Amino acid sequence: MTTNSETAARTPLPPSRLPAVGTTIFTVMSALAQQAGAVNLGQGFPDFDPDPALPQAVCDAMRAGHHQYPPMAGVPALRQAIARKVAQLYGRAYDPEGEITVTAGATQAILTAILAIVHPGDEVIVLEPCYDSYVPNIELAGGVAVRVALTPGTWRPDFASVAAALTPRTRAIVINTPHNPSGTAWSADDLQHLWEVLRDTDVLVIGDEVYEHMVYDGHRHASLATHPGLAARSFIVSSFGKTYHVTGWKVGYCLAPAPLMAEFRKVHQFNVFTVNTPMQHGLAAYMADPAPYEGLSAFYQAKRDRFRAGLSQTRLQLLPCEGTYFQCVRYDGLAVPERSLDETAFCQWLTRAIGVAAIPLSAFYGDGRSQGVVRLCFAKRDETLQEALRRLARL
Repeated sequence: MTTNSETAARTPLPPSRLPAVGTTIFTVMSALAQQAGAVNLGQGFPDFDPDPALPQAVCDAMRAGHHQYPPMAGVPALRQAIARKVAQLYGRAYDPEGEITVTAGATQAILTAILAIVHPGDEVIVLEPCYDSYVPNIELAGGVAVRVALTPGTWRPDFASVAAALTPRTRAIVINTPHNPSGTAWSADDLQHLWEVLRDTDVLVIGDEVYEHMVYDGHRHASLATHPGLAARSFIVSSFGKTYHVTGWKVGYCLAPAPLMAEFRKVHQFNVFTVNTPMQHGLAAYMADPAPYEGLSAFYQAKRDRFRAGLSQTRLQLLPCEGTYFQCVRYDGLAVPERSLDETAFCQWLTRAIGVAAIPLSAFYGDGRSQGVVRLCFAKRDETLQEALRRLARL
C-alpha cells in the first residue's frame, strides 16, 4: 500500500513562479476577526445586500434561457451599456465591438492587460502603497516591478520620481484612482502631469479605476478616459462588484483603444474565454437606469461622514478620504502602550483586544514599512459601523 508520505516524497516540485508570495493579509485578518469575534473592517467588501432589482434581473435572464457561452468579449448589450455610461460620464466614445471587454472581475482584467503587453525583462512602474495583485502579476509576465513611493503622509503622486524611474525598458505604469488603500483621488491636473511625463515615450498605462463612483465632496472622478493623450495608450479597468455591492459576482470590464484591446483579447480568450452569461444580461438590463451609479458617491459619502464623525471622538488621527470606501487613521498618538507596535502587530492587537479588525498599510508596500497607519473599511451597515465605533472608543 502506498502511503501519503511516500506519494508526497515523489511529487515533483518545480521552482515557484511566486516564491515571495504567501497568504494575503486580507485572508489572515479576516480569519483572525472571525476567531476573535471582531467587527471586520479589514477586508473591503459590503456587509449589505445589493438593490433587489439587480439579482432579479439576473433571475429574469436565467428564466429567459441565457445559460450558454456568450461572445468571448462579452454580451453585446452589456458592452453597449458600458459604452453609453463612459460616454455620458467621461465624454469619450469606446466602440463596444473592438474596445470594450467584459472580464471575470477587475483583478483578472489587470492581469490580462499585463500579460498582453509585458515581456520578460520589461519594467512596469507601480506607485506604492499599491493593491497586492500588481507586483505578482508583473512577475508572472516575467517583468520587473519598479516601485515608486507616493508622497508619505499625503499619498499624492510624485511625478519627478516617476520621471526619474523611466528607463528604455519601461513598458507600462499602473495607476489607481481613487486609491486603495489611502483613499486619495487624482485630479485632472494629476492626469496632465502624468501626460507630460509620458508624452515623449511609448510607455503604456494600466488604470485601476474600480472606485470610480466613490469620489466625495463635490469632486468628479478623473478618469484616464477624460484625457485624450492618456486614453490613447491606456487600459482602463472597472468593477461591477464594487459599483453594485456584489463583489462575489466577480464581473468587471476593460476599456482600451482597438490595437491594445486586440492584444488584451488574445490573452483573455485563453485565461477565462468569457464571463457568466446570465449575470451579464442582468447587469445590462439593470444599467438601463443610471441612478444606482449616479447616486453612489452620495451614498458612500454619507457613510464616510458618519464614520469620520464617530472616529473623531476616539484617539485615532483621521487622514483625508477623498474617495473609495476606505478610511486611513494614524494610531501612534494613542494612550495605550501598543501605539509603538508595528502596523501588523497593532492590527492583531486591535482585533483581539478591542474587537475591530483593520488592515496595516505596510501590507501594501514591498518593504513592509510601518508608518503607524491602518486602513478601515466603511462599506458596512450603519449598525456595523456603530458597533465598531463603540469598541474603538475604548482606545
